[in-house]
Amino acid sequence: MLHAVGFKREDFKKNKIGIASTWSMVTPCNMHIDRLAKEAAKGVDAAGGKSVIFNTITISDGISMGTEGMKYSLVSREVIADSIETVVGCEGMDGYVAIGGCDKNMPGCIMVMGRMNRPSVFVYGGTILPGCVGVEKKDADIVTVFEAVGKRANCQITDKELIDIEEHSIPGEGSCGGMYTANTMASAIEAMGMSLPNSGAQAAVSNEKLIDCFDAGAAVMNMIKRGITPRDIMTKEAFENAITLIITLGGSTNAVLHLIAAAHSTGIKLGIEDFVRIGKKTPVLADLRPSGKYFMNDLVKIGGTVPLMRLLIEEGLMNGDCLTVTGKTMRENMKNSKIFWPKTQTIVRPLSDPIKKDSHLVIFKGNLCPGGAVGKITGKEGLKFVGKAIVFESEEAALQAILNDKVKSGHVVVVRREGPKGGPGMREMLSPTSAIMGKGLGKEVAFITDGRFSGGSHGFVVGHVTPEAFVGGPIAVIKNGDPITIDAVSREITLGIPAKELKDRLAKWKQPKPRYTHGVLAKYAKLSSDASHGAVTDMGL
Repeated sequence: MLHAVGFKREDFKKNKIGIASTWSMVTPCNMHIDRLAKEAAKGVDAAGGKSVIFNTITISDGISMGTEGMKYSLVSREVIADSIETVVGCEGMDGYVAIGGCDKNMPGCIMVMGRMNRPSVFVYGGTILPGCVGVEKKDADIVTVFEAVGKRANCQITDKELIDIEEHSIPGEGSCGGMYTANTMASAIEAMGMSLPNSGAQAAVSNEKLIDCFDAGAAVMNMIKRGITPRDIMTKEAFENAITLIITLGGSTNAVLHLIAAAHSTGIKLGIEDFVRIGKKTPVLADLRPSGKYFMNDLVKIGGTVPLMRLLIEEGLMNGDCLTVTGKTMRENMKNSKIFWPKTQTIVRPLSDPIKKDSHLVIFKGNLCPGGAVGKITGKEGLKFVGKAIVFESEEAALQAILNDKVKSGHVVVVRREGPKGGPGMREMLSPTSAIMGKGLGKEVAFITDGRFSGGSHGFVVGHVTPEAFVGGPIAVIKNGDPITIDAVSREITLGIPAKELKDRLAKWKQPKPRYTHGVLAKYAKLSSDASHGAVTDMGL
């Protein structure tokens, strides 16, 4: 059978190396990965191995956003991990290269690497270039489109302008162009040591990305030769390095969920408290979208993530002694690199003048979220919000209320029954948060949910509320008009009602019927852990 797919007699003496490709035409994030997979295969073959390309699925967060289809997004992370394990395990592969683009590809790939512990390297498909919109030819990306919907509803732009933004914000291949979830996770995996240097900060259409793929093929062969496996690399210190880098970059709240999930797959104990501990000593330095000014491609132009990691290692904020897929330590990789920032760059601030002196990823507790919640608070939206609840049982209901001007200044928008089990699938809330920004309410309205946020969301937003509404968490019994205080300094979210009243409401609460009783969403709802434990499906196995 292997002769039929191209093996020669001599190939049976070589290491068989899988190339896990997430190629698909359902999204620009992954439309080029077939080409990248072929380059990785060339690298394996040139290094003396025998490459075998295979595919796994991908979905598009951006295209499914705001619809019922988005419930499949987080589920796809588990499917991707399971499918790679299935192929690599079934076919007896000695190692593999995994190439991912859209958001859930990356954590899915890294989870299975920790789980299987076979020599493997992750390659990021690369960031998209900015689009170009309007008569002023402004740079644009996916969030430009989502926020334009709110601007159109607010009569700030015309239908013609909206169409121009829709048609020209996404110019071609690559993942969404800010420090959204894809670029966040690519950077985190690089800082963890599971990608080659700067793999997380290259354009999808660049020659550097093709070289990265070829070199990854050679790197996995070197790992086999030296007996290096992912669990040698994915240590607790490596996860701490990943957390540190994504904080300095102003990364997505999804990183909390995905890094905890990856650590679980690796057997490492990582929890939300680790983000608190590291966040207290790590500043936000990069002025990147969505809350900042620059696109990921701007960071690529000045040298990518390598100069920043070199700085963080030199200043003692990252552990330079962690092993990487090169077979060398992080410090050795940085020392050997010839990539440096231009002195005039303004994208990454110096440690002496940070955008925020501690983490923007704020872990909340309090009577509304006793199991934890995750906020993205850069400080630009303030550090405390006090308002009255306006409650919705789904994302769609909240979006319509925002577009129809029912959400007013001083409201705390509460969207519940969108958690891992209640959604199911923990949808991202980019559509309503973008509508809030487009409506000009970004500093006047807060938003809390037991669902998630896209890396493109910004404003006073808090997700991952645990326990979720479906299992009877306090968020399930909030009523319209209830006072809510979100304090990013004390890291507390407080439902301002007497403790006895909260207890009485919870005692009277009854669990709703599940929204899905068959198929993959029902399976996910049945098996998923809560958000504070990564929303994984093998927690209790």
